[in-house]
Formats: sequence, structure tokens, C-alpha cells
Amino acid sequence: MREILFDTETTGVFPDHEDERQRDRIVEIGCVEVINLERTGREFHAYVNPERDVPEEVVRVHGLRLEFLRSHRRFGELAREFLDFIADAPLVAHNASFDQGFINAELRRCGLAPLGSERFVDTLALARKRFPGASCSLDALAKRFQLDRYGFDLSARKGAGGHGALIDSRILAEVYLNLKGGREQKLAFDANEAVAEAGAAPRLVEFVRRTPRVTPLQPRLSADERDAHAAFVAALGPDAVWLKTGG
Repeated sequence: MREILFDTETTGVFPDHEDERQRDRIVEIGCVEVINLERTGREFHAYVNPERDVPEEVVRVHGLRLEFLRSHRRFGELAREFLDFIADAPLVAHNASFDQGFINAELRRCGLAPLGSERFVDTLALARKRFPGASCSLDALAKRFQLDRYGFDLSARKGAGGHGALIDSRILAEVYLNLKGGREQKLAFDANEAVAEAGAAPRLVEFVRRTPRVTPLQPRLSADERDAHAAFVAALGPDAVWLKTGG
């Protein structure tokens, strides 16, 4: 199943302020594609010219000043590219109503149809259901799931400008995997394991014989135990897994 994990950075919290001059805008979008809960490596990332000032208290969160953003495209100039990337996939975000509000406000400004609520999955709601009473911020979940093991610098997020839409989306992809059952669900212990294409045929299980020891260990079973084991294996028939593993 294809899903898009995404995050936005903005100039504030009011995308639909009654005073148009005070309406907050998106300054960064990050999207990460996952198939069957694993990152595929396909991403969408863009800085956005908000066409308005960026308050200093917000700059302290994501580090994006208007002087930098002026040289980047306006949302209307990248909207089609963004929509083509997400296609019809479910959209997964942390506190999804916030990001949904900003995305739809920007789409309406461009004369494009807003995205329906049924497309959004809120990992904050999933986390609160799984960990009632605990802190469920993205940083708290990243720490809970020990994402520093996968190369994420969680300490850097505590400083000024430590948040970014793309890195937050990558972190969210790992958090989402754990919220949906963890790596043990897929037995995918290699964080860099390539993801098979959607719809690919499942691989057959292969039984690989181990290389015998140069000097075999001395048996620790009694004769009676060996005979009982041989009788048990014989009763399993010629297709017994035990016979295929060399046991």
C-alpha cells in the first residue's frame, strides 16, 4: 500500500485569518513515500516563498527567514508538482488537521480543489490511543522508539532551527512504522532494506543448510533420547521441515 508521510513548516498557525494580510503561509513542504510501511527513497521537498514576513519566534523553530525564501517558488508555482507526487495516496501527518488546513488554504488560493478529510491519517491520534497520558509529540515518539539508532540526530532538534519539513517527514515514517506494529511486524531488521515494488510477488522461504563444524560436538543425548527423536521425525513424513534444515 502506498502512503505519503508529510510535514509543513509555516509562518504561524492561522492559515484562514480574517485579515488576509495576517494569514499564515507555508514556507516548506516535505513528503516521503512509503510502500507497505517502508520508505522507498522517493521524496518531494520544496521551500516556498510565503509572500509575507516570517515572525522571529517562528524562525527560531525552523530557521527559515524571508531573505532566504524570496528566491524560491510560490506555492502556486509548485502546486501541480506536489499534487502529482502525492497522487491519490493517503496522507499521513502528525497533528494532521494543522497541515491539512494549510495545504487546503494554499490550494484554494490557487483555484484548486482542497483535499478531503478522508485522505488524512493523524499519527498524533494513533499515538495518544496507544500511549494514553504520555507525551505524544513527534520528538517524544522519536525518543521512545529510539530513532537515533537509525541515524537521526535527535539532540539537534532541541536547538534553534532544529525542525524541518523533510527531516520531520523521515522521522515520522519511522514513527508510523512503529505505531503500526513495529519492525517485528515485517521482520525488516535492516533499516536500509530495499522495498519491493507494490504488487510484487512474495518471495518463497528458502531453507539454507549450515556448514558443518570442522570438529563435530559430542552428542549429549542418551541412546533412548536419540531413538525417541528419530521415531518422532519419522512420524512427520518425508516433507517435514526438520529434514529440510539438516537437523
